[in-house]
Amino acid sequence: MGNSKFEGFPAGELRFTSVPDLFFAELLPAIDDLAELKVTLHIIWLRQRGGKQVVTQAELAADETLARGLRVLGDDPGSTLAQGLVRAVARGSLLHATIEGEDVYVLNSVGGRLTLARIQSGEVGTVGAVGVDRPSVEPRPNIFQLYEDNIGLLSPILADELRDAEESYPASWIEDAFHIAVTKNARNWRYIRAILERWATEGKDDGTRQQDTETKRRWFTDDEFDLYFKH
Repeated sequence: MGNSKFEGFPAGELRFTSVPDLFFAELLPAIDDLAELKVTLHIIWLRQRGGKQVVTQAELAADETLARGLRVLGDDPGSTLAQGLVRAVARGSLLHATIEGEDVYVLNSVGGRLTLARIQSGEVGTVGAVGVDRPSVEPRPNIFQLYEDNIGLLSPILADELRDAEESYPASWIEDAFHIAVTKNARNWRYIRAILERWATEGKDDGTRQQDTETKRRWFTDDEFDLYFKH
């Protein structure tokens, strides 16, 4: 067991691995086994680093980085790996299947479930599935970027209010509200906030409810919003 002290992250640009917030909110508090934690995080790392939707147990057993992490838990990293995988599958964070005699694992995500279904249906083999891309998600600009791109410099006081709004309203609402403000040449946060508050109170006309034409036409031009047109 190594006792060398970590010297810290080096200077310069570092690569980062994205871990879903839900991992910290739900999985991490429930995981009580270090092998399970190390195996789960390593599979998330492999998925982010190389786009690997599927890994086999043989691949994981041959992974020296993972083996180093598991050796500190016991003399037999292979047995510790198997223990971690069993616990992660039982918890539901990983999915397991035996394909052509190989034990394969995927993260229990939309992309992982889709890939596993494709393997089990015979659409792709295990080898081909390793490189299957996860479903692309169009990145959305956050509220701070939207503000700076469309309105101007952001003050520290306003940043707190924007952060609260980002937590309170769907990202699509925020984008739509900024778009309306730009279209109406009402580039200020009070106007945007008023739109969001009205949607939260009365509902957003996103095709799920009916409004008459006159209401739609006046939705952002009635007296309630007139004072927000002025900077």
